[in-house]
Amino acid sequence: MSEKATLPVSQETASQAATSAGWLSFSERAHDGALLPGAHFPTRKDEAWHYTSLQMLGRTAWKEPCPMALQKARAFLDRLELPEAQGLIVFGNGFEVPELTRLPQGVRRLSSTSSRSDASLPVDMQNCFSEQLNAALCQEGLRLQVPENQDAGLIIMVSLHDGADMSTHLRHEFLLEKDAALQVLEIATGVGHYLANPVTRVTCSAGARCLHVKQQNESPQAVHLALLGSVVEEGAVYDGFTLNQGSELGRHEVRGALAGAHAHTQVNALQVVGGDRLNDLTSRIRHQAPDCTSRQTVRSVLDEKGVGVFQGQILVERAAQKTDGEQLNQALLLSEEAQINSKPELRIFADDVKCSHGATVGALDEDQLFFLRARGIAEPQARAMLVEAFLEESLALVKETELRAYLTRCLRASLPGAGAPECRLEEEG
Repeated sequence: MSEKATLPVSQETASQAATSAGWLSFSERAHDGALLPGAHFPTRKDEAWHYTSLQMLGRTAWKEPCPMALQKARAFLDRLELPEAQGLIVFGNGFEVPELTRLPQGVRRLSSTSSRSDASLPVDMQNCFSEQLNAALCQEGLRLQVPENQDAGLIIMVSLHDGADMSTHLRHEFLLEKDAALQVLEIATGVGHYLANPVTRVTCSAGARCLHVKQQNESPQAVHLALLGSVVEEGAVYDGFTLNQGSELGRHEVRGALAGAHAHTQVNALQVVGGDRLNDLTSRIRHQAPDCTSRQTVRSVLDEKGVGVFQGQILVERAAQKTDGEQLNQALLLSEEAQINSKPELRIFADDVKCSHGATVGALDEDQLFFLRARGIAEPQARAMLVEAFLEESLALVKETELRAYLTRCLRASLPGAGAPECRLEEEG
């Protein structure tokens, strides 16, 4: 089995992309001319972006962001009703708000020069458009090191936006030393028209444990392009969960590497998409060492003209004997115009493995709906109950009680018919 070749982009399409307002604005801002003139926004002809075109980015001349006022950041933060945490860091329009920052004792901040070289990024990350765009325009994000044997508890990282036609490109890193532990709640939200392009790298050294929960609740006019790269070494665990419930166009891309024996990773997600929005969850889990396990469950609830995308690949290298990998994608369509594009994939080069993938798509069960209505429950309420039951199975994958409760509260308010999401930032005034 071999890598599928990327379809070539026509010279005309590439030329149009390179001279668009969006591309020119990025090129002018790029560090050291990092954006090549011949590059382009991915189109549906690029296989990795077949279901999610970025041509809409070319219509906006994306501006440099300006720092958010402390008073506004505090007001936005108060509305989120965050759980108790040992650490908090807030970014307003891509700039840290230092007055709101607190970190657990013993956790060390890394500078961009002291952290691991970006040249050591996994190949899977280096080849991603989201990473290339971030590298060209990157802003210093949160870079943390958790010392050996330390449990740092929960750190909440919030990224707020309130600008018009601006783009932010934060670069984060979490380095867990041997047998360290860390929980991260990442929240991305805002108001207005903007582009958020964060890149996060997580390294779990031998025996380390990282729980990473992300809520993507960007403005309905925003674009969210995120890339997460995780490297999990011997006996370590990376447990990730993403709730996608915002943005006009959102893509959360995961590149995970199981680099040591007996490592484990989970990349679970839940997408709630309505209106004419699109949310994309794309992942590649690379098994590089023997006796490793991976699990991925992605569920989507799609209403109105909402579009969901799931592209998930399990790649098992020749050395990764006794791999155990599972992947499941399930979608619930609440409208005849809603759409799900699902592409689960296995690429196996070892001969002693246990891998599986599956995908199911369906509407609400009419028999269950009839059962509830026969007991006096109105149809809208009955439908909401069935949708919530479908989603609760996904939230159960978040084992930490307070984080699961936070996601449940935010999610219930964004279910079809429930009105505006509870955790959405509102315009002031």
